[in-house]
Amino acid sequence: MSVNNIKANEALKNIKEIIPGFIVALVVGIVSMVFANIIPNVGAATISIFLGMFVGNVFLGQEVFQKGYKFSETDLLSYSIVLLGATLSISTLMDLGFNAILFVILQMSVTIVGALYIGKKLGFGDNFRYLMAAGNAVCGSSAIAATAPVIDADDKDKGIVITIVNVTGIFLMFLLPFLAGKLYNHETVQTSALIGSTLQSVGQVVASGAMVNEPVKDLSTIFKIVRVVLLVAVVFLFGHLKNKSNKDIIEEGVKDAKGGTVKVPWYVLGFFITCILFSANIISPDISAFCKQLSNKFEVIALAAIGLKVNIKHLIKQGKAVSLYGLFVGTLQVVAAIILIGILL
Repeated sequence: MSVNNIKANEALKNIKEIIPGFIVALVVGIVSMVFANIIPNVGAATISIFLGMFVGNVFLGQEVFQKGYKFSETDLLSYSIVLLGATLSISTLMDLGFNAILFVILQMSVTIVGALYIGKKLGFGDNFRYLMAAGNAVCGSSAIAATAPVIDADDKDKGIVITIVNVTGIFLMFLLPFLAGKLYNHETVQTSALIGSTLQSVGQVVASGAMVNEPVKDLSTIFKIVRVVLLVAVVFLFGHLKNKSNKDIIEEGVKDAKGGTVKVPWYVLGFFITCILFSANIISPDISAFCKQLSNKFEVIALAAIGLKVNIKHLIKQGKAVSLYGLFVGTLQVVAAIILIGILL
């Protein structure tokens, strides 16, 4: 059998494994959109998350669906972010201003220092603390995956940290819209800053922002993208903390790229490309409107998948020490964000 035939068979097998979970996420997303027409005050995004959690925990949480859920969450959400860029101009991004960028950098710095300090007090090793700091400060699982090889972390630490970071993010995903309502009456910039600078994964940011309203969802995503852009800097930081040279870190990055790990997710580049094309009027207003509609549809399906992947039993089973670590770091992030928003925004 030729190499091309082997690759084709692998691709076909992969598609077959994705289809069951994708169909479930698609159906949950469509049902959510229908319900949103009946109860518009709630919104399709919020409905899809909770309906997905119900369906996934009660009926369709089996392993056969998980690959499709992962595809629906990660890939569709990435496409959605690229399409979002086609609806925003460079001037919109520039409107964030210096204070907003400074806010993100300071928030990330506080998270990194705090995660390292808290982990040390709780007795965790260096690699575990570095992974917790990277995952919470930048972009969850992607940051952990990018940092792990640079600091020579083992798979066990990596798996535990990914779990606790995502668990923390799930709780904050529901808490922050409520908190922002009490503190800021859902004012767009402050609410978006709180959500976009605190939550761990891009999916959680989109989901939490969508629970408030569409402007908050979009601006929260932009705050989050600023954090993701800084991923490379964070990876270099932890590499140097492990006493590695720039050359060593870059070599690790090259090996990761060959192995399929990308330091900065591709959708960040895609977002900026479509944003530039829209700003240059290459993407017309009509196409931009279509991109916005398609982006929203992808988001609803992706959020359904996020809900479908939430395993409530698994959340309850987390060990006391790592749960406390996640709780303390999450609390620090929220408190720091509120203080910095009050000073800078």
